[in-house]
Amino acid sequence: MYVATKGGEQAIGAAHAWLAEERRGDPALPELEAAQIAEQLGLAVDRVMGEGSCHDRGLAALAVKQARGDLIEAAFLLRAYRTTLPRFGASAPIDTGAMAIRRRISATYKDLPGGQVLGPTFDYTHRLLDFRLAAAGEPPEPAPEAEPDGASAPRVTELLAREGLMQRETPSDAEPGDLTREPLAFPADRPVRLQALARGDEGFLLGLGYSTQRGYGNNHPFVGEIRVGDVAVEFTPPELGFAIELGDIGVTECQMVNQFKGSRSEKPQFTRGYGLVFGHAERKAMSMALVDRALRADELGEEAVAPAQQPEFVLYHCDNVEATGFVEHLKLPHYVDFQSELENVRAMREAAE
Repeated sequence: MYVATKGGEQAIGAAHAWLAEERRGDPALPELEAAQIAEQLGLAVDRVMGEGSCHDRGLAALAVKQARGDLIEAAFLLRAYRTTLPRFGASAPIDTGAMAIRRRISATYKDLPGGQVLGPTFDYTHRLLDFRLAAAGEPPEPAPEAEPDGASAPRVTELLAREGLMQRETPSDAEPGDLTREPLAFPADRPVRLQALARGDEGFLLGLGYSTQRGYGNNHPFVGEIRVGDVAVEFTPPELGFAIELGDIGVTECQMVNQFKGSRSEKPQFTRGYGLVFGHAERKAMSMALVDRALRADELGEEAVAPAQQPEFVLYHCDNVEATGFVEHLKLPHYVDFQSELENVRAMREAAE
């Protein structure tokens, strides 16, 4: 037994050494630095921050490097590190209405106060490989800049709410649950659901969001508004008694607008699905908003028949760290279990013959 254990330790050590060698790649080429990843693979870093539940670009970039570009593994690394950090309090709710906007679009109004701000986006690019990027050339021409006009950018949903056409959601002073400290339990209220979705796997949520548009979730959405930019984070130290600004974080916010036919207690109006994630992650925020709206079926008196409308199905399976652990544990030794299954199948075959 000692020999088997010793041999296993040696094999694992060799596997780790080989992994480090593979991660480095050809030593004749310059090593990729975490700062380069943070600056030039920003969308990958943003995804890792969101699914890792930790807003730190440097740590997320380091995790991407260590994971060899496997973003799920990188999110796992970042979340594991996050659990070692002390918590000294909770910040005030961020005000996305006061966001320093880098991108702001609406698919519901062409002309709206504050205007459409296209910002940095792939939406209007040709999906053609740019072979100029394969050569180390000059940096691109700087984008044109304009002086800010100071115009306010009210929320599109607020414009609808003023007409009485959008369901108002009243703020609550109740302390929300905290998935990082308490395990998921049902029934799960909306704050807990949004927490789970915010750090859920982008691909899983994208598939679920797509399903709601194809008839499996009663979703007929419009993008009311997407905002990408920086918001201030404030914290009130107990010894001071007033809020101080800790810094800014980048976020993406999406509000989906959905038609609602009404119920016994509610008039026909629009309802919303909501998504808010770290960094520039429009696909994730949109998917989150679609699934959030689908999960409100019971609250709005709608029949919940599709997978995206089932809280237990969605929330138990959207976390890629948990899903990865459960799927990849199948690679670990299951010798005893399989031998038991093998003997069982042999016995059944003998009985059948």
